[in-house]
Amino acid sequence: MTTTRAITRQDGPKKVTGAASYAADYNAPRQLYAVLVGAAVPAGRVTGFDLVDALAAPGVVCVLTASDMPVVHDDFAALPSPPLATRFLPMQSDIVHYAGQPVAMVLGETLEAAEGAAVNVGVSYERVPFVNPDTAVSVPPSPGSGYGILAELEFRKGNAHEALSGAPVRVDGTYTQPSRHGNPMEPSAIVAEWDDGVLTVHDSVQHVYAVQDTLAGAFGLPSDKVRVIATHTGGGFGTKAFIWPHEILGPMGAKTVGRPVKLVLSRADMYSIVGYQPLMEHRLSLGADENGQLQAIAHEVDNVTSVTDDYVEFGSAPSKSLYAAANISTSQRVRRGNVNLSSFMRSPIDGPGTWALGSAIDELAHALRMDPLTLRTVNYADHDPADGSPWSSKRLKEAYDQGARRFGWWDRPTGGTRDGHWLIGCGMADCTQGQFRFSSQAKVRLRADATARIEAGYTDIGAGSTTIFPQITAATLGLDISAVTGVSGDTKLPYAGPTYGSGTTLSMGTAVHNASRDVLRQLAEALSWPVDEVQAEAGQLKWQDESRPVHDIMRSADLEEIVGTGALELPGGAFADAGAPGFSSRTFGAMFVEVGVDPELGLLRLRRATGVYSVGAVVNERTARSQMIGGVVWGWGMAAMEASHFEPRLGRWLSQDLAGVPLPVNADIPPHIDISFVDEFDPHAGPLGAKGVGELSATGVAAAVANAVFDATGRRVRDLPITPDKLLDALL
Repeated sequence: MTTTRAITRQDGPKKVTGAASYAADYNAPRQLYAVLVGAAVPAGRVTGFDLVDALAAPGVVCVLTASDMPVVHDDFAALPSPPLATRFLPMQSDIVHYAGQPVAMVLGETLEAAEGAAVNVGVSYERVPFVNPDTAVSVPPSPGSGYGILAELEFRKGNAHEALSGAPVRVDGTYTQPSRHGNPMEPSAIVAEWDDGVLTVHDSVQHVYAVQDTLAGAFGLPSDKVRVIATHTGGGFGTKAFIWPHEILGPMGAKTVGRPVKLVLSRADMYSIVGYQPLMEHRLSLGADENGQLQAIAHEVDNVTSVTDDYVEFGSAPSKSLYAAANISTSQRVRRGNVNLSSFMRSPIDGPGTWALGSAIDELAHALRMDPLTLRTVNYADHDPADGSPWSSKRLKEAYDQGARRFGWWDRPTGGTRDGHWLIGCGMADCTQGQFRFSSQAKVRLRADATARIEAGYTDIGAGSTTIFPQITAATLGLDISAVTGVSGDTKLPYAGPTYGSGTTLSMGTAVHNASRDVLRQLAEALSWPVDEVQAEAGQLKWQDESRPVHDIMRSADLEEIVGTGALELPGGAFADAGAPGFSSRTFGAMFVEVGVDPELGLLRLRRATGVYSVGAVVNERTARSQMIGGVVWGWGMAAMEASHFEPRLGRWLSQDLAGVPLPVNADIPPHIDISFVDEFDPHAGPLGAKGVGELSATGVAAAVANAVFDATGRRVRDLPITPDKLLDALL
């Protein structure tokens, strides 16, 4: 299959003109507006309510508390977590585990009425001492944690500690990063309607089928009695990957009052009800011989979690995936505190892991007096370092070479130079992201007028899927992309895997490709042509010297429509896997940056960035490049600006809105970020040969920036973000 590699976004006009419809845009007849009342204490229990003033407000219908809400069905206990984000469901008892935990729900005829009444809901508490998660004791995760079983909590290859003790060159470092909130442009929202025992919700999510199954379990319903619709999702970043309490509380409220309920989380709610990337501490030790060959890697990680569930952020993954080393040791622990549960955020696992490992490798290079890129090539892993499996595809060496050439790495001045009063430094780091495949299905309907429609239940979170899939069908059937439309985001459509884990193009793309091929097969059979020899181009089927327009073929065969079905079916009927059996599947890349540091103010500026990536085949270079540029901006925010601070005296997030959170804007980013891809096809990824790019883009950036800061200033910063206070004490 060939595709036009620079197709513009087909959903762009709808989104920039406001025509695209999101969950909060939907309004049900007779709906009530819900506003949550969050706990004002981080730990304790609710002892009573004063609802007089709230209920007296015009337009307020009721205030629901735990005693009013339906009891969750017994099936809830058997639901897998994830995708159920947390097993703790608020408003089922009087217990309070974190500040902002929903303790009441105000329902009003208007949003203004509900919001006004919510501030007048009086709640009394019995307080108990709370645990600050940032300083909590690090402990092994619970054996029953669903997040803990996603990977190995302890990994051993060889004897890393013995090898470290005998290594001629050794570096040890502790690298930290704060909690960070994703803040998608569209806050989470749900509209719930009950009709004769059937629940329909419009939800802002990244996987409608997981919501369907979870709501079915929570209410003891067959799954076909729950319909979930998500026409568009305005950003996810992992925040909307799993099912959070508000997605159950909204339907509970609707069931209680017998009217549809619309619940749109406020920005403050987004800090206390859905997940965030947790504060993490990495302890890394590297040992090498005098030639730079790694003899041992030891990587210990702990992350903040809640007292109700153990979320595990496997930041140690890159340390057993990037470099050839005979001895590797990794471990994962958690810090439990009175805070809402942390979760996946864009580039989970490898984003945090490459920050720590990429910084430590740079430190080792300086200890060896070796160029950081040379050190990486010395330790290049031709097979998966963890188990020796062959890579499904990997062209990282080519990415190194192209990136170094495009950036001018070998010609750069080292040790810091000046541009006026700015100190200039360059740094680089590896990028990598694990890959996932998700079971997926699709239908393609070809009409007699040579237009086609794709039907699949995937969610569009703004990453380009509504362009990629019509592009695949158009290329397979020889149609112009304008002749292909799609419907998605509805559990009544063919099952689609989730839109996370960088698996959408690989998984849904394969299903769409196979469904399109099924249509092509039926067209060829209508002519008695061998499908393997047929080509589709410019609205026609061609075989040998013959050519027939698609609409003529269908008219001659008296066909109003051809329906093709396709799927990505995983071995053993699995929901998901990490790639083709017998192979390790990852994406790779190299990030080079140049920064400027103002020695008097401690200001840090990104001057230029070059990223070159090994990602398999690139289906649409325009959308892929946009993903990578956005990821570099995301990585700069991680490196230099973003942090969510837990207030240790009040026991809550200090800033619970966008006003107190520095985020990168246009003025922070240079006008051109240089992005390119090596020529690659992964034969084990599927017929497209493509892998995921969305999360890879944000890996490696923070380490490259910190390494460039060291080059500019001689100051090694191991604690993100790199704010002026961390530079001034070394520069003045």
